[in-house]
Amino acid sequence: MYTTYRRYSSFENLLANTILRVFVWVIACITCFGNIFVIGMRSFIQSENKTHTMSIKILCCADCLMGVYLFFIGVFDVKYRGQYKKYALLWMESLQCRSLGFLAMLSTEVSVLLLTYLTLEKYLAIVFPFSNIRPGQRQTFIILMTIWVIGFIIAVVPFWNEDFFGNYYGKNGVCFPLYPDQTEEPGGKGYSLGIFLGVNLVAFIIIVFSYVSMFCSIQKTALQTSEIRSHIHMDVAVANRFFFIVFSDAVCWIPVFLLKILSLFHVEIPGTVTSWIVIFILPVNSALNPILYTLTTSFFKEKLKQLLHRQRRRSIFRNERKSLSTSLVWNEEPIVQHSNLKLGFLHKKTAGETNIKTT
Repeated sequence: MYTTYRRYSSFENLLANTILRVFVWVIACITCFGNIFVIGMRSFIQSENKTHTMSIKILCCADCLMGVYLFFIGVFDVKYRGQYKKYALLWMESLQCRSLGFLAMLSTEVSVLLLTYLTLEKYLAIVFPFSNIRPGQRQTFIILMTIWVIGFIIAVVPFWNEDFFGNYYGKNGVCFPLYPDQTEEPGGKGYSLGIFLGVNLVAFIIIVFSYVSMFCSIQKTALQTSEIRSHIHMDVAVANRFFFIVFSDAVCWIPVFLLKILSLFHVEIPGTVTSWIVIFILPVNSALNPILYTLTTSFFKEKLKQLLHRQRRRSIFRNERKSLSTSLVWNEEPIVQHSNLKLGFLHKKTAGETNIKTT
């Protein structure tokens, strides 16, 4: 069991590398605040495509869970700093470690399934632009909730039978079932391979195939009438943006697939490699998603320009009102002074006439 936690941790610290100890906080903050910012902006800025906005918000929630997972890994790293060797087995068997593993697995699987659904949605919109296959708001909500239920089931199944799965999430210090060891039960090992090389790899292949088909369809329709091009113009722009999301997702998942394939051949992997994949490479996709699917979109840029322009007009209007009120005050002062002089003169004249009559 000693070699189990050594694979991901050092003798004295939960996170063996100084860079990992720093970036676990950096990526956690970027992931949480970035996704919360996108949820807030998507709620504040009204969009015509409400179903797409709802899907993006749900994806942000899933990615945000990865930031929460990293945050607590950083917290427990600080807690056990300098004495991790003493508490390693206690930590890996604790409820906190298993809960964090469940949270990371839930975030990972929901994010993968959501990206697959969003890709298929764009595939139908571009390859079959005039079909009525697109789901409505109610159908989209049901699909999104179903994805969360599937992700929850995938993450919670290892808790149902500990004799079969073993301590599925407690095989290493970061509580993520990425690389099996000699002590892992066959059930847990098979389940991990089935998830990563089954569900996730199939989802990745579907995404790649869909985008290849979309770009082939775009090339074929490029020479057709302008009406068709204008009809799919918006969907093409969205598809291009999601291509970069999928690309970043592939960059994060290909090392995981390779690691799982190597584990089938019992290839020994250095501990530093697995640590970098679990802490740095895997969650970085959740940190990049807010930038890719909201902050760099033409829709967001246009809405931001309109918001800044409206704010600028309000500021100019306030300054004009302020300067106008100031000028009115200055113009009223001579009038008031002239009125006071006139009233004083009339008062003196009246007093003088009263004295003459008296005498």
